[in-house]
Amino acid sequence: MKFKDIKFSKEHRFSIGVDEESNKYYISFPAYNGMVEYEEYYKISEQEYLNFIVDLNNALILLQRCRERNEENRLLYQPSIKRGSPC
Repeated sequence: MKFKDIKFSKEHRFSIGVDEESNKYYISFPAYNGMVEYEEYYKISEQEYLNFIVDLNNALILLQRCRERNEENRLLYQPSIKRGSPC
C-alpha cells in the first residue's frame, strides 16, 4: 500500500487521502498501543472523499465513528493484536 495524504487537520488529527496502489480512498488517524504510534486507515467512497476534500469538517462524524470502532468493516487492514487507542 502506498498511502498519499491529500488533506489533513492538525486540530482534529486526521487525514484524507488515496492509496496510490489500489486507488482506494481513506480517512486515517493516529493510534497508540503503549509501544508505538501508528495510523489506522478506513475506506471511504469516492463521493465521501470529494465531500470531505471540499470541507474537512464534513468528515468529523465519520471520524468519530471510526475512533469509536463503529466502522470496523471499513478498515483497509486489520491492526495488530495489541490494538491501540486513538491519539
